[in-house]
Amino acid sequence: MMYLTTRHGLIAWALALFLHIVPAQAASENASGIGDCKADEVVRFRGGTARLENDLFTGTDQNYTSGVAFTAVSHDITGKLRTECLPTPVRLHAELIKFLNPGFWYDEENSAHTQNVVVKFGQSMFTPKDFTRADLIQNDRPYAGLLYVGMSWNRRKHGPQSNSEILDTREITLGVIGPLSLAEQSQNLVHDVIGAAKFLGWQHQLKNEPALQLAMDRKFKDYRGTGAIMPGFSADSIRSLGLRLGNIETSATLGIEGRIGWNLPNDFGTYPIRPGAENRPPSASIHGGSGDTTVVRPQPGIHLFGTMETKLVAHDFSLDGNLFQSSHSVTRRPWVAQAAIGVSAHGMVAGHGAKLAVMRVYRSREFKEQGPSQTYGSIALSIEF
Repeated sequence: MMYLTTRHGLIAWALALFLHIVPAQAASENASGIGDCKADEVVRFRGGTARLENDLFTGTDQNYTSGVAFTAVSHDITGKLRTECLPTPVRLHAELIKFLNPGFWYDEENSAHTQNVVVKFGQSMFTPKDFTRADLIQNDRPYAGLLYVGMSWNRRKHGPQSNSEILDTREITLGVIGPLSLAEQSQNLVHDVIGAAKFLGWQHQLKNEPALQLAMDRKFKDYRGTGAIMPGFSADSIRSLGLRLGNIETSATLGIEGRIGWNLPNDFGTYPIRPGAENRPPSASIHGGSGDTTVVRPQPGIHLFGTMETKLVAHDFSLDGNLFQSSHSVTRRPWVAQAAIGVSAHGMVAGHGAKLAVMRVYRSREFKEQGPSQTYGSIALSIEF
């Protein structure tokens, strides 16, 4: 009974962010909006993404063994953000970002800049290699789980005299580490379904602890106009910088992604689940020319992509253990490298835009006691409502 109560409480807590936005979405479909708020100043969902990552895709079951995430992304809001037109959780989040980072909206009067909000709910789990041992395995990573909800604001900016454009992201993630993350129950359920043996050492997992993370990201790429795609055969590159602070992860990252293919989406790339909210960018315009409000259906396309990232890590809960109490831990390596290769395809399905991305991720050794480096698979399906 205690488990059921906890589980339902955590899920309700995570879904509350979505449910608070729904009334604003419905009301904003009215031409008049809410009060003196225009329809395009109120948060409305335009799409969602479901992601699954698992090392079973590469034939192993250890280290970062599973991650799932579900996101909802709002429509684009142009120009100055009117926080009074936002649902309460989104408004409070925006005001907190303004307090912590006043410069994030320093040029909010510029109507050429667009912004959106992304809400994310997910779970990640980590296990040692030997699933048969019920004792504490001192020289392998701890059993660990994380259940989280995150919200991020994204701003897509292009200066009038600039040949590049920028995506800035500010994100806050809240969650729980330990048995309340339900990682053990989730893994046991999946292993029962697929007929795999259960891990026997979950009684040694990290202890319950609240989780908090603040994140700042910036991505750069060449400016390719306002269309939803880059027509025909083309290639591009996307550079990225990131900083994360908190007891989920504290790190600084530097990365690059290269893409080549047909009808590349005019966005900021594809990537594995990050420890926080997904920074899905505001979409490029999908309308016609000036004064034309006819929606242009996105053209189908496919491309190959590859990413490389290096990360300086000062804290990782899955390796360093609990921050506020003693727990099992291993010797974290300060530098971690990660690379991924994959394919992404997009088009129309039943009248809605859809995108499917599949990738294989390679990660260097994360702690001193670790054996070989890790690989895992990732699949993501995005739908435009």
